Amino acid sequence: MKKRSLLFALAAGAFIWGVSALDARAANVPLPTTLDQLLIPGNTTTVQQPNELDTFSNFGYSSSPVGSPPLASDITVHAYLPGGGSVESGLTFSGAFFAAAGTVVDYSIFYTVTAPKGFLINDAVSSGVFSTFGGTGSGSIGETIINPATGLAVATLEIASPPGKVSDSATFGGLNSVIVEKDLILVGGSNGASISIFNQGFSSTGVPEPASLALLGIGMTGFLAFRRFFKRTSVA
Repeated sequence: MKKRSLLFALAAGAFIWGVSALDARAANVPLPTTLDQLLIPGNTTTVQQPNELDTFSNFGYSSSPVGSPPLASDITVHAYLPGGGSVESGLTFSGAFFAAAGTVVDYSIFYTVTAPKGFLINDAVSSGVFSTFGGTGSGSIGETIINPATGLAVATLEIASPPGKVSDSATFGGLNSVIVEKDLILVGGSNGASISIFNQGFSSTGVPEPASLALLGIGMTGFLAFRRFFKRTSVA
């Protein structure tokens, strides 16, 4: 019995230590940073706009052929803050995404965006500029916005060159959190193709908290009751 209790205590201690170690590794990483820092399990980053603080988490990155440059450590992630009265916030990715002449390279980047409590994300914008070095190459970034609760797509965006579509936007029913899946394809053509910077932004609207709605309902009920009482008193 003593041995069993000792083994249980050791197992429990190891579990607690493991959880503590995971918590210790997880961090909120300030921007700018490199993508490899955001790939560490549990790491997040935030972008502050006047009306909200969005959180970005659960990052993933891959390329095909596997190992095609840039490495995650060579991709810089900045806060995307358009300014000019815009309430969008998001991320800017910069790196030497490139397909040599006669080759095709496919990159995948995904992450989760979460708005503050009481806010719902309801639109997304994507932008970037490709270069084909005067040749026959092409590039595109297709994007799918997914509802984490259902796993279903709620919107899609695409920018491409040719035909020279350098920005796109989409609106959808408000969600507190969305999953973003980006698929970047570069076709080298005759002279190669590249994109060095692309942006992703989101905006959201505030929604009343259930408690606030309840208080509003109580207030309206009281107001209507007072009006009825006032009318009866006046008639009397």
